[in-house]
Amino acid sequence: MHPSGLFKIEDETVLLEHLAAFPFSTIAASVGGRAMVAHTPVIARRIDGALVLDFHLSRGNALTPAVAEGFHAVAVSLAADAYVSPDWYDDRDSVPSWNYVSVEVAGPVAALDEAGLIAVVDDLSAMEEARLLPKLPWTRHKMSQGKFDRLLRGIVGARMVVERFEGTHKLSQNKTPADRVGVMAALADHPIGRRMRDLG
Repeated sequence: MHPSGLFKIEDETVLLEHLAAFPFSTIAASVGGRAMVAHTPVIARRIDGALVLDFHLSRGNALTPAVAEGFHAVAVSLAADAYVSPDWYDDRDSVPSWNYVSVEVAGPVAALDEAGLIAVVDDLSAMEEARLLPKLPWTRHKMSQGKFDRLLRGIVGARMVVERFEGTHKLSQNKTPADRVGVMAALADHPIGRRMRDLG
């Protein structure tokens, strides 16, 4: 995360809304002295009062063999990013920068059983299918039972128990109002420009 407190987001409601809107995340871990990365959609839940992040990995993923034994990982969801040219600032005596909106989650990861894996598939697809309305939602019940079971064997379910949950909204808050106006004008309808206008 960016070290400046100006950009730090700790409001859990805001962070959960981010993950619901941008579930596709990068999972990073060091296993056996090797840095490994996987990309997968995640879903946040409360289980017995604890916040967890559920996801699945292909059996062919480099991280998958470590799921059975468990490991610590960081998950990062990036909503949007944009290069910021110094030419857009009122103060031209500046260097280039980058604005972005992201959420970072860290904690131990362990395997889910088959029922937990099926719940991840069901809940993630339901969440994404809802974005496609008025299309009739897809569910696994549209598949033959045998085919679903065979495909299910190709993935592994995992759960991260959240120990750290924070976000970065780096939207030129460290710049003067005039500099921010210049960046917003240049970015126009870019998602980061819209985020900056929403911030005020």
